[in-house]
Amino acid sequence: MPEELDVKPGTLALMILKTLEVLGPLHGYGVARRIEETSKHRLTLNYGTLYPALLKLEQEGLVTAEWRQSENNRRAKYYALTAAGRKQLAREAREWHQTAELIAAFLGTRRETP
Repeated sequence: MPEELDVKPGTLALMILKTLEVLGPLHGYGVARRIEETSKHRLTLNYGTLYPALLKLEQEGLVTAEWRQSENNRRAKYYALTAAGRKQLAREAREWHQTAELIAAFLGTRRETP
């Protein structure tokens, strides 16, 4: 079983936005399951973390939400990426790639001999 990881601050919104970009509109449960699957179950999301993040993204205009029937005929709130959400996702992804490259440069540095 893979080691479970904590979500770093600021990364959950990025994961949600990317999930909605890749899969299109999803209900909260679907978003959570996809994030867990993508992480190879190293992340487990609880609803006390996920739904406040979805609400914040909705209030910021990065996602829209609408009630409709789920695949098992239940009423569920579906979330979809907005144009502003796509721009934010591109910006955040670019920043994460730059940060990862910076950290990789430091982690790859070997001790210099005098």
